[in-house]
Amino acid sequence: MLLASAVVVWEWLNEHGRWRPYSPAVSHHIEAVIRAGPRAGSVVLGQADPRLAPYLLDLHSMHQFRQDTGTIRPVRRSYYDPASAPGKGVVWEWENDSGSWTPYDMEVGITIQRAYEKQHPWIDLTSIGFCYVIDFNTMGQINRQTQRKRRIRRRLDLVYPLVTGTLPKSQSWPASPGVPSSPPAPPCTCPQCLLVMSVKAAVAVGANGGTGAMAPQQQLPQRKAVSLSGGPKPPIMATGLKPPDSTATTRSSPKTLASQVSRRQAVSTPALSSATSPPTSNGKATRASLNTLNRTHLQRLAIAQSRVLIASGVPTVPVKNLNGSSPVNPALAGITGILMSAAGLPVCLTRPPKLVLHPPPVSKSEIKSIPGVANTCRKTTKKQAKKGKTPEEVLKKYLQKVRHPPDEDCTICMECLSTPSGYKGPQPAVKPDLVGKLSKCGHIYHLHCLVAMYNNGNKDGSLQCPTCKTIYGVKTGTQPPGKMEYHLIPHSVPGHPDCKTIRIIYNIPPGVQGPEHPNPGKSFTARGFPRHCYLPDSEKGRKVLKLLLVAWDRRLIFAIGTSSTTGESDTVIWNEIHHKTEFGSNLTGHGYPDANYLDNVLAELAVQGITEESTAQEKD
Repeated sequence: MLLASAVVVWEWLNEHGRWRPYSPAVSHHIEAVIRAGPRAGSVVLGQADPRLAPYLLDLHSMHQFRQDTGTIRPVRRSYYDPASAPGKGVVWEWENDSGSWTPYDMEVGITIQRAYEKQHPWIDLTSIGFCYVIDFNTMGQINRQTQRKRRIRRRLDLVYPLVTGTLPKSQSWPASPGVPSSPPAPPCTCPQCLLVMSVKAAVAVGANGGTGAMAPQQQLPQRKAVSLSGGPKPPIMATGLKPPDSTATTRSSPKTLASQVSRRQAVSTPALSSATSPPTSNGKATRASLNTLNRTHLQRLAIAQSRVLIASGVPTVPVKNLNGSSPVNPALAGITGILMSAAGLPVCLTRPPKLVLHPPPVSKSEIKSIPGVANTCRKTTKKQAKKGKTPEEVLKKYLQKVRHPPDEDCTICMECLSTPSGYKGPQPAVKPDLVGKLSKCGHIYHLHCLVAMYNNGNKDGSLQCPTCKTIYGVKTGTQPPGKMEYHLIPHSVPGHPDCKTIRIIYNIPPGVQGPEHPNPGKSFTARGFPRHCYLPDSEKGRKVLKLLLVAWDRRLIFAIGTSSTTGESDTVIWNEIHHKTEFGSNLTGHGYPDANYLDNVLAELAVQGITEESTAQEKD
């Protein structure tokens, strides 16, 4: 059993790899559902916050599901010090472009509150991966790169739910604290429980002459975990919940949670049997040797073992402390290292990688133009289709008439090509029984259906085959007006140590939708701008930049639609050309190193009809 005290914060993962906290009211609601029914399967979030009406939280898979869009996002149950901001009901927020207030990530809010309580005049957030300075005198946030200022505020809310007392170390999910599951669950395979079981097995072998049996009185004494601040450490629950940041995780290439669990299950039994210490003549020698080591000895042994394991490339088990910024407590590090060693498991006490979104600060004198690329800034230009061209005249360039249609379906209306078109919308000025074949790809459709599809699109003089996506003409998009800046900075992204970095800054302000947008005349929002993106300054990186400039001119990088992250409609969204927005890490999948990224984005640009030939066309 673990004795602990902590506040519980439920969080969800956004598309930038940031864990965003639910409000205290929502976290209380989720905890209440768990307490009320140990076998609870899902939580209706709208019962706690009407704004979350479309969302369900599935406790078995630990995912949030949006019912109207089908969007699924991971969630987790995190534990924080009761003396920190969430334990006091303090919420720090910043003012977004629409004038409403957005809470900081929990780690950022805790850091700001700690500095506020110490009466610091300001705090630099660079140490936790953000290029911002918080000024408490003006209650403002300053972007160190762009010098843009935003208002911030500190407000009091409910205190997040508190977890205290004894918590079961191993139980199946769902279950509430103190309520045993029935029937008993299989042993947990999380790193903490594997550690405990391994050590118990090792001690049992030594205490019983190698028989492997363990007498109840010979089990390891229970210890109260101590946080770095000296207070009780939040519990690490051995349930089916997704482990929070404070748990031990294997430092290796990113893998899915399912593959990690299956791998641990596969190795747990042989590891426990083969890694145990050999029996000694004295049955209590193993336990006695552990008890005679003091904190200093434990610390020295852990450091020495860590250095050896790092040098040999052995996969390690990082241990992150609760506060997230200080070194791991030497006693905790040493004890954990010795226990893992007793079980024969390789261990190196370290801290998990940090999300690094931005490069170190760069002065204006260090910013250089990119050789071979004209200018350093480009604004959106809206290219219109040539006037006087009717849809029929445009499509005539790309089609060949088919006098004897084959006995197959039109993939637009799903009616047989030998029968009239089944399109029921506004009727184009062509006969519904005419059939045409696209000249490049050879796919056949009702001419009636193609004209209707063209009228529902951008009407820019181009056509894209709905089956194979072959583009006829020059495809353009509906990206709203904005600015694209690009320049060199004297830093390297991971995986490209021999070259500098191309930084692209997109800035699109909110505005009113035009006739080509989903809701003409209605305002649209632009969240998260300016957006910073990064490319290596290599030959292929410059090639990608030149093609991105073509995509920008053709208004293909952004669009107006519904955000898959927030569900907000009428907002600026990415338009199927992936960008790297994480500079110094790749925790979200939107950063470096990524050996295949440049090839992948070239393929995505080609799907939009943008190739090396496009740059020559733009010059012409």
